[in-house]
Amino acid sequence: MRIEKKATLISSSTAALLVTIKMIVGVMSGSIAILASAVDSFLDLIVSIFNYFALHQSEKKADAKFNFGRGKLEAIAAVIEGSIISLSGLFIAYNAIMKLLNPKPIAYMDMSLIVMGVSIVLTGALVIFLLSVAKKSNNLVIRADALHYQTDLYTNGAILVALGVIHFTDFEIIDPLLGIGIAIYMIYSAYPIIKEGFLMLMDIALEEEEIEKIDTYLSLQNDINGHHHLTTRRSGSDIFITVHVVFNISISLFDAHRISDRLEEGLDALFEDERVHTIIHMDPYDDSEINDEH
Repeated sequence: MRIEKKATLISSSTAALLVTIKMIVGVMSGSIAILASAVDSFLDLIVSIFNYFALHQSEKKADAKFNFGRGKLEAIAAVIEGSIISLSGLFIAYNAIMKLLNPKPIAYMDMSLIVMGVSIVLTGALVIFLLSVAKKSNNLVIRADALHYQTDLYTNGAILVALGVIHFTDFEIIDPLLGIGIAIYMIYSAYPIIKEGFLMLMDIALEEEEIEKIDTYLSLQNDINGHHHLTTRRSGSDIFITVHVVFNISISLFDAHRISDRLEEGLDALFEDERVHTIIHMDPYDDSEINDEH
């Protein structure tokens, strides 16, 4: 099992535990902040399950129906996750405003403090794990999941502080105000997730430094006369590269093919932790100007 799939299973298990204890204490205490956190944890659970499904499907090999694989499922998952974060933020904001208009005191304060403390410890450990997986795999879904749980970590910390303030000062209004702050932060944090997933669905090119790395590698090859029309895109954990390589007009097809195979292996090595799919168009002369006219 890929480490990314293991990460989503661990995320799902952690979210299931958190949503259970938060929902129970949130309902008992009447705290909007804790209920908001419980709703967010429930959405975490749904998203983590969906992410597992997306990763499971995206790792399937290309077939007759999906010639280029299912890598874009990861981008779809990221867009859905970002959208869910935004919608849950709006839901939390609505409930916070309702409590501002109809204030109610928070009960079971000691239990609420304990629950949020446990939540911070579990979420913190999960964030550290997800960030390490995201760094190793550079997987968009795991990076989105890590960012999601990071927002949970910050909001859980803010809720714990707020509950402490209420416990010692009876300043109850901080609960709905914090709920509104959490909602704004959640929507703000969701934007880059949605943007990156959407750009991947639109076949955005690789980052400039990655394209420069490819250009540099090809420029250093002595057995080709040059290259042009380099195009790239990313689909989940897959990278697609298409490039025209200029050979000497007298080279045999066998030798040109052999060199092209070596170039593909070299391009693969540039992106060790990702699957690279390279298409090399073999030109007997530099036709870049001719193609540009078309």
